[in-house]
Amino acid sequence: MSAPVETVPRDAPVSEAASRMRAEGINALLVSTSPPSIITSADILGAVAEGRDVSGRVVSELMTESVETVPPTLRAAEAAAMMTSLDIDHLPVVDSGDYVGIISSSDITEQFA
Repeated sequence: MSAPVETVPRDAPVSEAASRMRAEGINALLVSTSPPSIITSADILGAVAEGRDVSGRVVSELMTESVETVPPTLRAAEAAAMMTSLDIDHLPVVDSGDYVGIISSSDITEQFA
């Protein structure tokens, strides 16, 4: 799990989200919505690959809404199975309603390497 959780407002420019991901060396930011949403580098790359101009867009236009969350007690194997079955690369970790971290596919790979 990576902590602390990096967040971005839903009305932030996509370029800001991409710059923050690059600066932090991460591939996802939680979007401050309820229920939680997420924007990933794959969301941005996918839009570019489709020929969409992302320069004037805001995070809410590309984010994935209503993402699954998990408790901090979830075992790595369970997280891996969940990520595989849902075909996702990130799981926000929630403890008592607070975002305490995010599990990425890279975290899972490191755990089992």
